[in-house]
Amino acid sequence: MLDFQNISVHYGLQDVLTNVSFRVNKGERVGVVGPNGSGKSTLFKIILGELSTDHGELVIEESPTIGSTRQHPEPDTPDETLLEYAMRGVPGFCELEAKMKALEARLDAGETSVLKEYGEVQTAFEHLGGYDLETRVKVALGGLGFAVEEFAKPFASFSGGWRMRAELSRVLASEPDLLLLDEPSNYLDLPAVDWLQRYLKLYRGTLMLISHDRYLLKTLTSIIVEVDAGTCTRYEGDLDWYLREREVRYQHLVAAKENQDHHREQLQRFVDRFRAQATKAAQAQSRQKLIDKIDEERIVLPKRYSRRGRLRLAEPPPSGIEMFRCENMFFSYDGVKNVLHDVTFNVTRGDKVAVIGYNGLGKTTLMRIIAGTRQPTAGKAVLGHNVVCGYLSQEFAETIPPDLTVYRNAKNAIPPGMNEKNFRNQLGAFGFDENDVEKPSGVLSGGEKIRLAFLRLFLQCPNFLLLDEPTTHLDLDGRALLQDALQKYKGTILLVSHDIEFVRAVATSVVEITREGVRSFPGGYDYYCEKKAQREREATGASLPRNADPRGSGTPAASPTEDQSPQKLTSKELRQQRAAERAKIAPRVKELKKRVETAERKLEELQKALDTASEELFNPKPTTNFAEVNRQVRTIQFEIDRYTADWESAATELEKLQGDSKEETT
Repeated sequence: MLDFQNISVHYGLQDVLTNVSFRVNKGERVGVVGPNGSGKSTLFKIILGELSTDHGELVIEESPTIGSTRQHPEPDTPDETLLEYAMRGVPGFCELEAKMKALEARLDAGETSVLKEYGEVQTAFEHLGGYDLETRVKVALGGLGFAVEEFAKPFASFSGGWRMRAELSRVLASEPDLLLLDEPSNYLDLPAVDWLQRYLKLYRGTLMLISHDRYLLKTLTSIIVEVDAGTCTRYEGDLDWYLREREVRYQHLVAAKENQDHHREQLQRFVDRFRAQATKAAQAQSRQKLIDKIDEERIVLPKRYSRRGRLRLAEPPPSGIEMFRCENMFFSYDGVKNVLHDVTFNVTRGDKVAVIGYNGLGKTTLMRIIAGTRQPTAGKAVLGHNVVCGYLSQEFAETIPPDLTVYRNAKNAIPPGMNEKNFRNQLGAFGFDENDVEKPSGVLSGGEKIRLAFLRLFLQCPNFLLLDEPTTHLDLDGRALLQDALQKYKGTILLVSHDIEFVRAVATSVVEITREGVRSFPGGYDYYCEKKAQREREATGASLPRNADPRGSGTPAASPTEDQSPQKLTSKELRQQRAAERAKIAPRVKELKKRVETAERKLEELQKALDTASEELFNPKPTTNFAEVNRQVRTIQFEIDRYTADWESAATELEKLQGDSKEETT
C-alpha cells in the first residue's frame, strides 16, 4: 500500500530523514516509535501530501481513502454543532446527502426521469455507510467522553482538548482504508484510551499509529517501525519483540561502529604521515578516498541511547500512617456548579493510588486541593502528621524556565541549609553530570525535563508525591525509566495518567471519579477493571459466565474436594431441591420467554413493513413521497437491528438457564 523509496528530508541544515526505505502492506497494523523530534510526524506529512521530499519518492498504491486528525480543527460555521462537525468526516458524505435530498424533491414533484440517477446516488450513499453514520459518530463521541446533551452544542464552544476528541471521533467514524493516528492518547483520559483501544481492535483497514503508549502499541500493532537518527527500521514483530530485538541490533551496531572507527583511524594516521612524501602521495590520496567513503556511510548510533539517564528517588522522610483524608468534600469554582461533590476517601502511608475518570470531572482539582493550592468549598480535607507534598502538575515542562541552565533551575529549588556537596550529589542521583548542568533547560529532551522536574521536587524532601499526567512528554524509554523509579519508591503516590501500562505497573489501588460520585478500589488496575466489568454485568442483567453458579452471585461455582464432599441426599430430597432451583429461576425464564416472543413478533412485523416500503421505492406510484418512504426504510432498519440484538441477548440467556435446568434433572 505504501512504499517509501530512498526518501530524504532536510529542515535547513538538519537531516530529519536520510535514504529511508520501507514498506507498509495493506491490512498491516504498524506502530511508529522513536524519540521526540526524530521525524515520526514527518512520515505522516509525506503520506498526506503536506510535505515534499528532498530525495526519493513515496508510492501509494490502490488510491486508499486516508483518515487523519488535524491539529487545529475549526467548524464550518459558528453555529455548527458537535454532531454536525463529527458527521462531516466522511469524504463526499455531505455532497451525496445534499444530492439525494435534491433528487427526492424532484421525485416528489413528479420527475420520474431522475429515478435511475437517484438509485445510483442512493447506492453510493449506502456504500459510504451514510445510513448508519450518525449512529457510528454518536458511539465514537460517547466513547471519547462526550455526554449526549453535548451533541447539540456549538463546536466552537469546546476547548482545544475536547475539539481534538471530536476530531478523533470524526476520523474514526469515517472508517477510512488507511488510518493515521499521531499520539491519539495525548488528549484522552484513561477510560477514553481504553475505549479507543477496543474500537481500534475492530478496525479492519490499515493502521499506522505514532504513540509512546505501550498499552496501545502492545494490543493494536503487529509491526514496529523505529524512527531514530534519520533512519527508519522495520521490525517484523510486536512491541515486546521489537524491544528485545533492538537491543541485539544495537550491540551489533556498536561493534560495527567500533570496527569502522578503528579502520578510519588507521587510514587517517597513514594519510597524516605520508601525504607530504612524493613517493607515498598516491597511496595517501587513495586512502583519503576510502576515508571519504567511510564518512558518507558512517554508522550512527540511535539517539535514545545517548539520552539514557537514571532516576533514583530518595528515601521519603517519616510521616504518620494517614497521609490524607477527605470527608463529604465539595468544591465549586463559581459557587453554583460543583466540580467535586460529596467525596470521601483516605490515603495511607505507602499507598500508590491512581485517580481514574473522564476529563472535567475534577481529577486535577482534587490534586490541587491535596497540594493546598485550592481549598474545598464544603466538607473536610486534611493532611496527616509530618506529610510533605510534592506536586508535579501537567504543565511541569512549561514551569521550568527554558533560558536558565539545569544547574540554576535546580539551585533555585533547594531548601535553606543544603550545602553544595549534597546538592551536587542530588544532581548526580538524577542523572546530570558535569556536561549536563550547564545546558539551557530549553534544549532538554522530554525525559531530561522530567528528571529535572523530579530533581526540583525532591530537593524539597517530599513523602507524598502528587503526579498529574507525568508521562505526557516522555517517549517509550522515558516512561520505562519513570515507571521503574516509582515502583521502587517507598513513599506514597497519588497519580493521574492516561497510560494504562504505567498505571497497571505502579498503582496498588484506584480511586474512580464518575458523574455519580467517587468510589475506591483496594486493588490495582486489573482488579478495578474486573470489579467494574462485574458491576456492569449486574447492571445490564447479562447472562452468567459459562462456569458460573446460576443459583449464586455469578462467581464460579466451587467444586467440592475430597475433604469437603457433600452430604448424600435421598431421592425425595433431591427432587425437592431441584424443584426449588427451578422455582428460583422460573420468573427469569418467564421474562426471557416473553422478550423472545415479543422480539420475534416485532421482527416479523418490521420485515413485512420493510418489504412494503422497498416495493414502493422500486415500483413507485404517482403519489409516492420518496423522502418520506426513504425515512421509513431507515427507521425500520434501525428498529430491526435493535430488536435483533434484544432477541439474541434474551435467547442466549434463556438457552443457558434452560440447559442448566435440564442438567440438574438428569
